[in-house]
Amino acid sequence: MKDREPPEKTPWVCKKCNVLTEMSTVQIAYLGSVFSIDLPRCPQCGAVVVTEEIADGKMVEAEQLLEDK
Repeated sequence: MKDREPPEKTPWVCKKCNVLTEMSTVQIAYLGSVFSIDLPRCPQCGAVVVTEEIADGKMVEAEQLLEDK
């Protein structure tokens, strides 16, 4: 059985444009703070992929840090 590639290594295809996403630095705002993070983004329409790992990991950590202030 072949091991699956980690999600960050798997190419994402934009459903709307049917093109491969590219890693891009995007701005995310939360509670008045803005963060820059590299995420897969459609080069045509700008849609961003936020994987479950990112949402449950890095974003939850940032949320907790901001709410503790």
